[in-house]
Amino acid sequence: MEQRDQRAYEQTSTGAPGRRPSAHMHSMQTQHQPHTHGPEKHEPGARGHAAGAAHYGARTSGGFRHAAMFYRGERGFLEGALPFLREGLARDDPALVVVSPRKIALLREALGADAARVRFEDMTAVGRNPARIIPAWTAFAREASVEGRTLRGIGEPVCAERSPAELFECHRHEALLNVAFADAARFELICPYDVSALDPSVVAHAHRTHPLVRDANGPAHPSFAFQGLDAASAPVCAPLPPAPPEAQAVPILPAALTSLRAVVARRGDRAGLSPSRRDDLVLAINELATNAIRHGGGAGMLRMWETAGALVSEVSDAGRIDQPLAGRELPRPGQIGRYGLWLVNQLCDLVEQRAAPDGNVVRVWMRLD
Repeated sequence: MEQRDQRAYEQTSTGAPGRRPSAHMHSMQTQHQPHTHGPEKHEPGARGHAAGAAHYGARTSGGFRHAAMFYRGERGFLEGALPFLREGLARDDPALVVVSPRKIALLREALGADAARVRFEDMTAVGRNPARIIPAWTAFAREASVEGRTLRGIGEPVCAERSPAELFECHRHEALLNVAFADAARFELICPYDVSALDPSVVAHAHRTHPLVRDANGPAHPSFAFQGLDAASAPVCAPLPPAPPEAQAVPILPAALTSLRAVVARRGDRAGLSPSRRDDLVLAINELATNAIRHGGGAGMLRMWETAGALVSEVSDAGRIDQPLAGRELPRPGQIGRYGLWLVNQLCDLVEQRAAPDGNVVRVWMRLD
């Protein structure tokens, strides 16, 4: 994709041209073409809260504190992360750190024996699909909550190696964290942003999705660009780049789910997916197709195509997903139903969901690696 096309896509995804190009940028980005945001609309059923950093800070000053931490390089990361963790260790606060393997190694070395008291998870695994990260934090909150203790977290989903599509979903994730944990009792979460590697537009977007911002060695203060919980809860109406003309189109009909699954399996084999990954895709598309039949007007359309390094599948229907955390809420024991989007997020490498003028669109990616 030409540079001007990539930056056009990023501009519509983040409000301005996206990030600095990287030699390691994932091949998913090559499929995307420019597009523009559509108007966002607040749907009934989504949680509504007044926007603005001042309101958010006042509401959750003793609850969920969500801060973007701006740093430069590995040294800056340690300067910001270590005091936060050490303060928590001194108070016996539970802590979870979800960052790259390299930064996990740096923190373990710096913390020494105290590293055993901190839980570490690899963001390249947990956050391969950004929609899986909120469930990881939810599980931590359920398992580690102790009366009188503050939950502490460090999570870095945004990095220079992310594609434009992945960056868009990371920004969506950051905004939805404020919705998911709006009622948390005591939870402090820091999201590091390496300003030496990221395009300034990505950093600017962090100001819009975090109620608090701070430098690596400074205190947190309100972000007056924070867009609030209403914006985070609203359906995403920014249209996806159109499917290419050569995309395979398969109608979704109630009596044809068996043949639909066979089509997906054959396409997965032809693309080079392993048998287990092919079966994952078949299950994911079956869930989306079933949802289209049950909740999306009784029918829908599946489109499939290959791009550099990925097999892309898109299901469109006449329904509307108006729950902001759909597919991101950790299922509870004994829960009946509402597993469809959850399964899709667990099975696929990237999931893009949009509210189109005539219904709903879910696009899923399976990497060919």
